[in-house]
Amino acid sequence: MDKPRPCGCKGCRTCLICEKDYGLGVKNFPLRKDQSYVYCPHCNKAWPGWDFNDYKNHPYHDGEPIDYPGVYIQLDFLTTHEEEELMTGIDGLPWDLSQSGRRKQNFGPKCNFKKNKLKEGSFNGFPKFSKFVQEKFKSVDILKDFYCVEQCSLEYDPKRGASIDPHIDDCWIWGERIVTVNLLSDSVLTMTYNKKSDYYNLDHVGSYPAVLDDKGALNCSGDSYRVKFYEEGKLYPIVRIPMPNRSLLVLYNSPRYDWEHQILREDITERRVCLAYREFTPVYLPGGKKQEEGEKILSKGQNFC
Repeated sequence: MDKPRPCGCKGCRTCLICEKDYGLGVKNFPLRKDQSYVYCPHCNKAWPGWDFNDYKNHPYHDGEPIDYPGVYIQLDFLTTHEEEELMTGIDGLPWDLSQSGRRKQNFGPKCNFKKNKLKEGSFNGFPKFSKFVQEKFKSVDILKDFYCVEQCSLEYDPKRGASIDPHIDDCWIWGERIVTVNLLSDSVLTMTYNKKSDYYNLDHVGSYPAVLDDKGALNCSGDSYRVKFYEEGKLYPIVRIPMPNRSLLVLYNSPRYDWEHQILREDITERRVCLAYREFTPVYLPGGKKQEEGEKILSKGQNFC
């Protein structure tokens, strides 16, 4: 079934509603919880465990940690008042049905991911009530030169069994930094190593200069990031990245390109809303082959209506 269902799901992506109404089985992605680590935003290491709340045990972690560079978490990025202000604005706008039980509000250009084509569409800027969030990005060192071209509100409701499948954000259009602001409740991003080297337009990445090095510093060498394709026979762990309420999460470098991220249904226990922000790849920035297309959208991205 490829046509959207009344609940918003399409194809094999299901929510609790269509599983009941259509008798469909949930699509499972088996994970070995005994091979998992939880990232700690305080010490910037990943420690053995599954429960994402384990980071709260800092500095009294158990076991031997692993390094997992390419993650930036700022706790309490928003105040409770700012969160309330955002949610008033978000819930004052209509929601569109999305896949896997989610709802969304999208502000950005129209992208044809199959043909790698970009159109302005009806994009004229971002909601005025959210302007202060992008203004706050300027106070974060690794986001000072981040030019947002897409802002998407995503709602995860446990009543619908909302989730998102393992994926890497498309590398033809979206740049290195994947930015998320979390609202209403805590959740967790589950990272699994990507074994599909021919997906997500990953072959484009080798031609881009890296924005940041693996320590989060501005890349001054101009070197590109080379995707580390899956090594046959090697066992990669699962890494769980906590997304506490009102926090800011930025993925870059290896977690951005080498690892798929997903949100499990079991990890949505309360209504969660997030704001996802995307930047262009260098192709659409000044000096890129398609800078003229990019300039039109970047200029509209300065508008808050």
